[in-house]
Amino acid sequence: MSSEATAGRAPLIFSAAVRQFWGTRHRQLEAQRARGAADRGARSAVTGGQQMNGFVDEIVRQLRSVGVEQGDIYTGQRKDVPGFYRPTKEWDMLVVIGGRLVAAIELKSQVGPSFGNNCNNRAEEVLGSAVDLWTAYREGAFQTSPRPWLGYVFVLEDCPRSQSPVAVRESHFRVLPEFREASYAKRYELLCRKLVLERQYDAACFITADRTRADLDRNYDEPANDLSVSQFISQLLAHVSIPQRGP
Repeated sequence: MSSEATAGRAPLIFSAAVRQFWGTRHRQLEAQRARGAADRGARSAVTGGQQMNGFVDEIVRQLRSVGVEQGDIYTGQRKDVPGFYRPTKEWDMLVVIGGRLVAAIELKSQVGPSFGNNCNNRAEEVLGSAVDLWTAYREGAFQTSPRPWLGYVFVLEDCPRSQSPVAVRESHFRVLPEFREASYAKRYELLCRKLVLERQYDAACFITADRTRADLDRNYDEPANDLSVSQFISQLLAHVSIPQRGP
């Protein structure tokens, strides 16, 4: 969609967060270059952290709008929960009400040019976190009921490299047909959808963002309706609106 077409429309839920995402990456990259830091190039922006803070802030605002108390939302310290395969796992956001784990959310991003290895790493990471938490939950690590809600937010750079078809190696067996000639954007969409279909996560949000549109009100796209921002937020708010405090 052209810049002219998007400029006159209302801002999207994560519009400010996407703008902050690109601005933070740019500032971190420039600061590290000025210091002569060793981790040159795109990696210097990645290692700086904080790019996803705008998304965290918006989710907090949404939670507060339905009455979740600020003290029950953890985004800085104390974001760790017990694991089964490791002692603890630190999530990007927790909601803990009345001693019960109500929600845990992970927020990740991928910006080029190295999409290949990072795509595989992200898949292993997000799946491992869910398996670890659910196994710990099964073993009574949280002493909590009802079942907590898990969410995953993923932001992918929208660029020719992420949108172009990618060949796969089939050394011994055929890959699943949906992965043949699928772009990295399609691979991430499939990952998010399958995480929900297999009930590893209760909801996933997948957006693509072109850095050249950062200053527009409508500065990102939602490739799949079932992975939209509004659906993710509505499901989260519906869950936390259920009375959660213990007797």
